[in-house]
Amino acid sequence: MRILAITIAVLTLAVASGWTSSLSAADVKPLAQSHAHNDYLHPRPLLDALSHGFTSVEADIFLVDGKLLVAHTRRELDPERTLEKLYLEPLRERARAGGGSIYGDGQPFHLLIDLKSSGEETYAAPSDVLAEYSDTITAVRDGEVDRKAVDVSISGSRPIATITAQPLRYAGIDGRLSDLDSDAPAHLMPLISDSWAAHFRWRGRGPIDEAEREKLNDAVAKAHAAGRKIRFWATPDNETAWRELQAAGVDLINTDDLAGLEAFLREQSSQQ
Repeated sequence: MRILAITIAVLTLAVASGWTSSLSAADVKPLAQSHAHNDYLHPRPLLDALSHGFTSVEADIFLVDGKLLVAHTRRELDPERTLEKLYLEPLRERARAGGGSIYGDGQPFHLLIDLKSSGEETYAAPSDVLAEYSDTITAVRDGEVDRKAVDVSISGSRPIATITAQPLRYAGIDGRLSDLDSDAPAHLMPLISDSWAAHFRWRGRGPIDEAEREKLNDAVAKAHAAGRKIRFWATPDNETAWRELQAAGVDLINTDDLAGLEAFLREQSSQQ
C-alpha cells in the first residue's frame, strides 16, 4: 500500500508539473485543421495544444537584450519565457520521440512566429536560432525544400525582402489576402493569413450571406491553386463559424478554445 501511495503521489506530481504531457500527446490523434491562436496564453504553452491534437500553434515574440521572449504585449514579458524554452526545445524532443515527426505520423507540424518588435532586427535573431534546430525545422536551400518535423512561418512585422533573399532559410512568409495573386513560390509563402473582420461582415450568428460565402470559397480556392494554406484571425470562435470555415476548406481554423474546437473536429471526423 505504501508503494502504491508513493507511486500515485509521484504520478500526481508529474502531471501537475507537465512531465507526462510530452508523452501523452504522442497518443493523441492529430487534427489537421487546428490552429492555436496566441497559444502561449494557455496554462501550458504548446503542451496544451499537443494534448488536444493541434497541428499548428502561434507564438508572438519580442527581441529583448538578444533574447526572443514570448508574450502578447511588452508588459507581459518574462525573461524565462523564451521561444527556445517554450517551443523549439519541446518540439525537438517530440520530433525525436516521434521518429521525425511531432505525432509520429510523418506529417509536418506548423509553428507561426509573429514578430512584434522591429521586423528586420527581430528576424535576424530567430533566423539564427532556427538554424540551431536544423534537425527539427524544415529548411529551404536555393529553392530546394528539406522537409523536417516542423514548418515555420513568419508573421507580424515581416521583413519580406530579407526573407526572400536568403539562399538558406528556415521559415516562410505568412502572406495576406492581397497576396493571393502573388507569383511567390509556395515554399517562400506557404500560408495566407488575414483578419476576418477586415474582409467579412458575418460574425458567426445566423447563416452567412451567400456573397460572403462565395468570397470565402474564392479565397480558399486561389490559395490552394498556388499550393498555399489559408487562415483567418479574429474569426467568430464558435461552432457555427467553425462549420462554415471547415466547409470552405480553410486549412487552419483559428481558436482560443482548444477543447471546443477539438470536440467539433473529432465529431465531424466521426461522421465522415
